[in-house]
Amino acid sequence: MKAIVLGLGVQGHKRRRVAGDDYVACVDPVNEEADYKCIEDVPLDSYDAALACIPDDPKIETLSYLLSHGKHVLVEKPLWAGSNSELEALQELARRNSAICYTAYNHRFEPHYVAMRNLIKSGELGKIYRCRMFYGNGTARLVRNSAWRDQGAGVWPDLGSHLLDTLSYWFGPDVIEGMDLISANTFENLAPDHVVVGSESGGVKTELEMTLLMWRNHFTCDVLAENGTAHISSLCKWGPSSFTKRLRVLPSGRPPEETITLVQDDPTWEAEYAHFKALVDKGAPADLSNDMRLNNIVQRISAKAVAASGA
Repeated sequence: MKAIVLGLGVQGHKRRRVAGDDYVACVDPVNEEADYKCIEDVPLDSYDAALACIPDDPKIETLSYLLSHGKHVLVEKPLWAGSNSELEALQELARRNSAICYTAYNHRFEPHYVAMRNLIKSGELGKIYRCRMFYGNGTARLVRNSAWRDQGAGVWPDLGSHLLDTLSYWFGPDVIEGMDLISANTFENLAPDHVVVGSESGGVKTELEMTLLMWRNHFTCDVLAENGTAHISSLCKWGPSSFTKRLRVLPSGRPPEETITLVQDDPTWEAEYAHFKALVDKGAPADLSNDMRLNNIVQRISAKAVAASGA
């Protein structure tokens, strides 16, 4: 597979490295390192797929061009649109031209995320009562200094999209349908830099907290259930990262505990690229149902977050 990279920023450099020998060229309107300034300038017979690491605004137009020419696309999350009809049109375009359109949520390939999903699916924990996730980084100043990033609903669509997708990955899509805003704040930025949302849908109470004000990047997750609890602390890219399972002792007592701690480089980019190539090889029909679902929820809560924060 011959792949081009669109957008030579942080994500673009990662995607180019992971593509390895598949990589043939890059497109960026401002980066002098790029081979082309515009996607239309790239000869169509020179590539099979595009790794789109571009801002939200041009995504629909750019993906429409690629899919209409039968090019497979991996696009960085989130894939937003003014309405789901635009996403439905992309899906139809991809299917009509036998092209893959895949939205990259690389955290699905985080080892402890996979372990959590497997544990939940196994039923060992019994009935799941509650899941709480916290995702924080310290980029408030960087975001504030970027005119195109410090606007709208801020941290919510950026980090919230990851957390919503993770809940769907672990519990199924029903668990996020009732998601609603709990709080939104603009402590340092023009757009919300600290947001909390929650839901009681799908039989599991959930709470998602995200912020740009965590000066050391960190992720935590706690799942409380009938037969025990499960916990994630940190991600591989910020390591060490740990996954802990505790099984309940009745009527009470200290539970037996199993902890796996990983100290390694981030494996998700390579794993996700391999997954994308497998989809291409398989010829699976494009499916943007997850993007449509997330788009509805994020758009609805974004309006509330902006109003609540005074952004």
